[in-house]
Amino acid sequence: MKKILIINGHPDRESYNTQLQEAYKTGALQAGADVTEIHLGSLQFDPNLRYGYRKRMELEPDLLDAWEKIKAAQHIVWVFPVWWGSLPALMKGFFDRLFLPGLAFSYRENSMLIDKKLKGKTSRLICTMDTPVWFHNLYYQATGVRAVRSQILRFCGLKITGTTYIAPIKHIKPGGKEKGLQKVKTLGQRLC
Repeated sequence: MKKILIINGHPDRESYNTQLQEAYKTGALQAGADVTEIHLGSLQFDPNLRYGYRKRMELEPDLLDAWEKIKAAQHIVWVFPVWWGSLPALMKGFFDRLFLPGLAFSYRENSMLIDKKLKGKTSRLICTMDTPVWFHNLYYQATGVRAVRSQILRFCGLKITGTTYIAPIKHIKPGGKEKGLQKVKTLGQRLC
């Protein structure tokens, strides 16, 4: 049984992102997966890395629980909106506070190389945005999404299985949201 963790980075539990989270979960459960979830908007933690890496902040109970879920998962699905070309501040704060040296990666002594602590796990990104996908990729070069994929997830050892965009949301055609939900449910059924 594949262990899947779905992390919703939208702070609002009533968002379309929550519907996408539920659609993926439904598909994955139909495929026989063991599914756990984290909704970042429900967690209690300080999203600011107040001292940088100079001084370690104590991890709040919700972050400790989230880390245990991340360690137990084989596949992690990130559902989040692209705001101002990047991820929501809450999600960035989650990465800043939890994907720390010694947890998600560790520095090698006298070396520029690191040890990737999340190696062997896979990950998928499911992103909503108001910008058309072609414009986001061509003009904006998907900078925020690329940063999540490359400079956070891959840096820590996760292999990216894909990025799925549901966009543009603001001017979505009738039936478009339902089509997006079905697309994400199918990804869940395929456990990818």
